[in-house]
Amino acid sequence: MAEPNKIKLEKLDKEKVKEAFDLSNFDLNAIIRGVQLTFVGAHRALQNPAIFTNSHYKQAAIAVGAGLAIRLAITIPILAVKVFVGILSYFANLDQASWDDSLVNGLDLIANHVLQVPLFLMTLMRYVTPTLDELFMDSLRWVDMTYVTKHKNEDPDDLRDMYYPNLRQYKQVDGSTHSKSSAEAISMFIWRFARKAGISLAIFALSYVPYIGKLVLPAASFYTFNKAVGLGPAAVIFGTGIFLPKRYLVIFLQTYFSSRSLMRELLEPYFARIHLSKEQKKNWFRSREGLLFGFGIGFYTLLRVPLLGVLIYGIAEASTAYLITKITDPPPPQTATTQQKQQFLDSQQVWTNKHEFLNLSLADLDAALGENSKMGTRQKEL
Repeated sequence: MAEPNKIKLEKLDKEKVKEAFDLSNFDLNAIIRGVQLTFVGAHRALQNPAIFTNSHYKQAAIAVGAGLAIRLAITIPILAVKVFVGILSYFANLDQASWDDSLVNGLDLIANHVLQVPLFLMTLMRYVTPTLDELFMDSLRWVDMTYVTKHKNEDPDDLRDMYYPNLRQYKQVDGSTHSKSSAEAISMFIWRFARKAGISLAIFALSYVPYIGKLVLPAASFYTFNKAVGLGPAAVIFGTGIFLPKRYLVIFLQTYFSSRSLMRELLEPYFARIHLSKEQKKNWFRSREGLLFGFGIGFYTLLRVPLLGVLIYGIAEASTAYLITKITDPPPPQTATTQQKQQFLDSQQVWTNKHEFLNLSLADLDAALGENSKMGTRQKEL
C-alpha cells in the first residue's frame, strides 16, 4: 500500500517541478513574435484612413503638446537641482566630490525608471478623454473591413465572425473596477500607480543598505518573476541580477514592469467590454504572457522617443486592436444567452491557437488559422 502512494508522490513532485520550470508561456519565440506584432500592428493601424480625421489630427497635436509638457515636467526639477549645485560650486569646492553628479543622475533614474513618470502621465490621458477608446474601436472595425475585403472571393460561411459589430454592443465599464464611474476609475488608477511607485521607491532605497543592499533588487525580481512567469525564469533573473550593476538592474526591472502595465492599459478598451473575473483575467494574461511582453516592450521602447511618445501611444492603442484578433476569438453577440457568454469567457482563459500562430512565418501572419469559440471549427483569421 505504501509503495503505490510513494510512486504517486514522486509523480506529483515531478509534475510540480515541471510546472514550476515551465517556460511555455514565456518562451523566446513568443516574445519575438510579440515584438514583430508591434511593427506589423503599427503598419496595419497606419493604413486605416479613419485615424487621419480632423478629430484625430487635433488629438495628435494635443498629444505632441502633452509630450512636451511631460518632458518639461521631468526636466525642470532636475535642471533646478543642477542650477542649485552650480551656484553651490561657487561657495564650495566640488571638484573632488562626486555626490553632485550622483544626485543629478539619481534623480533622472528615479523619475524615468523608478517612478515611471512619463508612462503615468501618458496613461492618465485615457481617463481624461475617450479618444483612445474610440481609436481602438475604429481600428478594430478597420481590421474587420480589411479581413472581409481580403477574403471577398471566398465562401462567407468559411470566414470567421466579426469582432467590431459584437464588441460595440457590450456595455462599457472600467476593466478593473467594473464600474461606469470615471471618478472611481481615475482614483483606482492613481492608487495603483502610487502603490507601485511607493514599493519601487522602498526597494530602491533598501538597495543602498550596507551588506544586504546588493541582494534586494535580485530578490525583488525573483519574487515578481516567480509570481508572473514561474520559478525557472525567476531563478535565472536572480542569478544574473547579483552580478549586474544596480543602474542596469533597475532599468531592466522597471522596463519589464512598465511593459506589463502598458499592456494592461492598452487592453483596457477590450476588458471594459469583455468582463472577465479576476481569476479568469489572470489566466488570460498568463496564457499569453510571452507574446504580450514582446508586444509591450516593443511599444514601451518607442514610447521613450522624446516628445512623440504620447503620439506613439495612440498608435500602440490602434495596434492593440489588430493584436486582439490574433490572440482571442470573436465575442458572441450581446443577444447570446448567459450560458453562451459564460462559455466564451471560460474558453478565452487559454490561448487555443497559440502553437499554430507562433509557428507561422512573418509573411504568413495574415493567413493564420484560429479557433472560433462559436463555430468550434478551424477557420481563417486575418
